[in-house]
Amino acid sequence: IIEIVLDLGRRPEVRFSKGPEYLSQKIISWQDLEYTTKRISKFSNENRAGVERTLHRISCVRNRQFLITGLTCRIGRAVFGTISIVRDLLESGHSILILGKPGVGKTTIIREIARVLSDEMEKRVIIVDTSNEIAGDTDIPHPGIGRARRMQVAETNLQHQVMIEAVENHMPQVIII
Repeated sequence: IIEIVLDLGRRPEVRFSKGPEYLSQKIISWQDLEYTTKRISKFSNENRAGVERTLHRISCVRNRQFLITGLTCRIGRAVFGTISIVRDLLESGHSILILGKPGVGKTTIIREIARVLSDEMEKRVIIVDTSNEIAGDTDIPHPGIGRARRMQVAETNLQHQVMIEAVENHMPQVIII
């Protein structure tokens, strides 16, 4: 499963890497959207929220009156053993930039890099988690990041300040952004 989509006036669907499938014949109503949004954390300025103690992220679509008319739940996973292709780079101590299309596993590998660096290589790791995707959307970071510490960013335009704070106050050996 890549994501689950609930759009007002449409059937709910689940999207797999091989394509979408409808979950039900029922059409999504205002009440369905309200029921769902009351059970998750508050949406940020970027229209994202999390499911407590998970890595799942819910993004909303809003109409011109800022009412929620759709939800997309991206399924977050902590997959161990995914860094074999970059392990030699981790051990070299060089910077790493990870690029790719949505849904190919960039965040999953970043999460595993944080765990390996902090747990196995015993580095002091700080994650500057701008969208709360790496360590989850609650105050307690997901165990998938190991002993790495996570600093949340209240607003994306403050990311640079949180990065400076991480260096000045917490002495990381590695910063993951």
